[in-house]
Amino acid sequence: MSDGTLQTLITGCLKGNRKSQEKLYQRFYAYGMSVCLRYTDEEDEAIEVLNDSFMKVFTKLDSFDLQKPFQSWFRRILINTAINHYHKYEKHKHHQSIEAGKQLVDEQNILSQLSYEEIIGLIQHLSPVYRTVFNLFVIDGYTHEEISEALQISIGASKSNLSRARANLRVMLKNNNKVACKI
Repeated sequence: MSDGTLQTLITGCLKGNRKSQEKLYQRFYAYGMSVCLRYTDEEDEAIEVLNDSFMKVFTKLDSFDLQKPFQSWFRRILINTAINHYHKYEKHKHHQSIEAGKQLVDEQNILSQLSYEEIIGLIQHLSPVYRTVFNLFVIDGYTHEEISEALQISIGASKSNLSRARANLRVMLKNNNKVACKI
């Protein structure tokens, strides 16, 4: 989609045109899902975060600077909505143990090569706080200070959660390789 077509869609959305909103939604659905899946436990939850994000896009589109890339602005909304979702629902869930993660990985039919979907699946097996910190730091490039502020945790807790997330992923990947060798 050319920038001109995207600007036409955005202009249509600003005027409340439902067709433009639908086309913008369709255009950025896959991208939005790829971001949301990294922050949630399952697809239904990711869809909820994505739809909440699109509602924010459509209600706050007048604050978007047409001179800047839409996808970057949208990504920021997706991440902030995922963080809000975490605050509202996830942070009260119990932390998942490494053994629970191991069992989930062992139950999967694992091939010797990990696909993008399998990597996302492993990340989704992390506890909500580990997954959120891991995504923000490793994938989205936030600093520990930014994570601390966004999640309302200390910088030390952010660093600790990242370390534990990486350790859990190492265990899951190690177990993944053992299972793959048995197949």
